[in-house]
Amino acid sequence: MTPIEFNAPWGSALKTTSIFGTAILVILIAIGIDQVDTGRTWGVFLVALPAIVLLLSIACVVRGYSLTEREILVNRLGWSTHLSLSNLQSVEGKADVTKSALRLFGNAGVFSFTGFYWNRELRLFRAFVTDPSRAVVLRYPKIAVVITPHDPQQFIMRARTYLKTLNLPL
Repeated sequence: MTPIEFNAPWGSALKTTSIFGTAILVILIAIGIDQVDTGRTWGVFLVALPAIVLLLSIACVVRGYSLTEREILVNRLGWSTHLSLSNLQSVEGKADVTKSALRLFGNAGVFSFTGFYWNRELRLFRAFVTDPSRAVVLRYPKIAVVITPHDPQQFIMRARTYLKTLNLPL
């Protein structure tokens, strides 16, 4: 069966943090290049570190989501993260569930909000977020995952249909 594709639209917070984050990283790279030109070796770190952060952020951007009968794919640039439906316990829409979340490890808004986060409601969760107002929570036995498809209700309906065909709980 053909996967059902969902876009990952950018919300205003992601647009703003991406613009400012990229600008800061580019400025740091420019300062580093200037320092290298003047013979200061520490300038190499000022070039390398922001360049690595920028490249990793670009590589980890969430482009969309694909829903199949067996898994959810979080589509990135040239690769995908696979989330199995086999042990998925529930799928529910929760707009802005990521508010006041504490980032433990990951990207806080340069091209996506991705990584491991914590808040009181979800506890530890993994985020693949581009627009928090479209949040869909996928609950697994040990961790929750938050994604943000362009049509959360359609995604939830389709995912629950696949869960029923697998005889899994909703």
